[in-house]
Amino acid sequence: MDLNVERWYSMKEICEYLGVSRDTVLAWIEKREMPAIKIGRLWKFKISEVDAWMKSGVAAEK
Repeated sequence: MDLNVERWYSMKEICEYLGVSRDTVLAWIEKREMPAIKIGRLWKFKISEVDAWMKSGVAAEK
């Protein structure tokens, strides 16, 4: 078993990590292609993918 596998983060955790609201994250997913996966009715995120997306500047575009 690989113990270095990155875990998935919940909507609540990603909002706390980024310091933004749930509505902001949902808007980023819809309009700016924030990396996320929907499992049933739950959104899941990988911190490394979200960090790379933020660093790319896409989140800041209008």
